[in-house]
Amino acid sequence: MVFWQRWRASWRDTALLLREFRQALTYFTLAIFGSGWLYFQISQFVGEPLGGLAEAIYTTLTLSFLQPLGDFPSHPALQVFFFIMPVIGISLLATGLADFGVMLFNRRARSKEWEMAVASTYSNHTILVGLGHLGFRVVQNLFTMEEPVVVIELDPSADLKAVVQAMNIPVLHDDATRQSALEAAGIRQARTIVLCSQNDSMNLQIAVKARSLNPEIRVVIRIFDDDFAQSLQEQFGFTALSATSMAAPAFAAAAAGADVTRPITVEGEAFSLGRLKVGKSSKLQSLEVSTIEQKYDLSVVLLKRAGDADTHPSGARTLQEGDTLAVLGNPQRISILVHDNQ
Repeated sequence: MVFWQRWRASWRDTALLLREFRQALTYFTLAIFGSGWLYFQISQFVGEPLGGLAEAIYTTLTLSFLQPLGDFPSHPALQVFFFIMPVIGISLLATGLADFGVMLFNRRARSKEWEMAVASTYSNHTILVGLGHLGFRVVQNLFTMEEPVVVIELDPSADLKAVVQAMNIPVLHDDATRQSALEAAGIRQARTIVLCSQNDSMNLQIAVKARSLNPEIRVVIRIFDDDFAQSLQEQFGFTALSATSMAAPAFAAAAAGADVTRPITVEGEAFSLGRLKVGKSSKLQSLEVSTIEQKYDLSVVLLKRAGDADTHPSGARTLQEGDTLAVLGNPQRISILVHDNQ
């Protein structure tokens, strides 16, 4: 998956470079055709005709690369072309080609453009805004869950950015309040946006803009005020997590469509309670409760179907689409379960 994304990113990045190079290429093409037509007209006038216009154009093209075709002309008006065409070729094309080659093979010098090219290959992914302490831990949890992520951060820490990029996760150095930044991160194709900045008003501004660009996107937003968080959930349908529930696993789980409580430690072991709904394409469908417990090393504490909640489900019960499942266990194991439910 990563290989094909990198290949597609390389192709798109090269296409962008060619687009930047097209001005120099257009000028060079016009110069060759124009000078070829002029060379043909002069050769006819001074009595040294060529075989045709195509030959004249080809002659000026070879002169541009210091590879003259045929004998040196005797008339001064034609001789001038042998001296000026190499200058035109080098000034219009050679310099552009050199810059193109450097940019193509040294993408680190164009980090922003390369990260945008990689991000453009993503779909059905999570966009995370804010690569601070919380944002970084959320990215780590999403990476563990094998969730595709694109990060937007205006002023990323060099160390955090390097670690995230080492996970093959693109980091866009941009302002997420700008529509162009969200579009560069693939907002229209994204499944979820997670807002982890410490500015409540900015988080809300980005959330509203993201929902306007993609009405179906799931919004997980960091809000410090408990009452405000509850109000956002009721009025906008955002998953708003306040300061009291500000744990990275909770954000990662919410991004993947599940709820996971803050871990508690019992005899040195971390335990969380996770709740999820079995999706249409979930790998959990048709699995028995006992299989879930053995495969994921979790305890199933609730199975709800059509309004009927079973707090002690039998191990023989089989999961179906639409079932609500509550499990107790290690947060990392719950993350794997949530991933397989996607």
